[in-house]
Amino acid sequence: MMTTTRIYAETLSDARHRASAWREEIARAAAAPSVRVVSPGNAAFPGLLGEIPDPPACLHVWGRILAEDALAVAVVGSRQATPYGIEIAERLGFDLATRGVTVVSGLARGIDSAAHRGALEAGGRTIAVLGSGLDAIYPPENRRLAARIARSGAVISQFARNARALPHHFPERNRVIAGLALGVVVVEAAERSGALITAGHAAELGREVMAVPGRVTSPTSRGAHRLLKDGAAPVEGWEDVIAQLPARFRDCVKVVAASGAPAGAGAAPGDDERRLLALLGEEPAGMDDLIMRSGLPAGRAAALLQSLALDGWVRQLPGARFIRAGRS
Repeated sequence: MMTTTRIYAETLSDARHRASAWREEIARAAAAPSVRVVSPGNAAFPGLLGEIPDPPACLHVWGRILAEDALAVAVVGSRQATPYGIEIAERLGFDLATRGVTVVSGLARGIDSAAHRGALEAGGRTIAVLGSGLDAIYPPENRRLAARIARSGAVISQFARNARALPHHFPERNRVIAGLALGVVVVEAAERSGALITAGHAAELGREVMAVPGRVTSPTSRGAHRLLKDGAAPVEGWEDVIAQLPARFRDCVKVVAASGAPAGAGAAPGDDERRLLALLGEEPAGMDDLIMRSGLPAGRAAALLQSLALDGWVRQLPGARFIRAGRS
């Protein structure tokens, strides 16, 4: 039997190994041609951000910013998000990215991370704006998520490479988020939160401000409800977001196949797969519940759900929950 000391030593060794691996990955990224510094006036500087008064003097960019990122929407919200907020943010990220909209957020815990994950799951583009330098990604547990974003979008910072995440950095970071996007969607936010600061910057910059209604008893929805009372556009799905964009950008939104299968999905499923799909709808369903209702053996149902997710028929959410893909 392992002693407590041995278990602790091995755990500590594993933690040090992971930390070393992350430092090496960040160092490799720093040396890669895809990491560079861009300034206003440079062709690689985001056009929308360059239009705002007093834009950042420079951006450190890990990944690539493309011309099509002008069709961008920010999805932001609480770090202490509820399961409802996480599900809505992931869904918005997925649905917007599926239609060619770049999803901008701040890599924070909660709503921001969920929006990024949804966009990545759709195979779309997403941009993370940091309140720290690229060598000091915050929060540290999102380093892996940042690396995924850099491969299919960009992680950017206006701060020095080794800058720590200091409190006064985040209001500045929030202004960049608003400046990069045509509009800001607040999913969940307390009455005093960074998401409301981002929405305030969006209003000052002439960008659209939107909010998702939540439970009237939820403290994390009070900020969003305040925005709605002040005239923010209500958002229940991606269609509401697109409707708020300028006409010339609405025309750039991709049309998604309206058939029963999501665009890009794999081969049509068999009888057992269809049985599972019939149990999935607009609300997430847990794996245990799906196994019980389908009547399939647990191992087979779990394997089929994973296969359906890989083929693009369903989306897997945190907590072994599933929702049908291809809502259009």
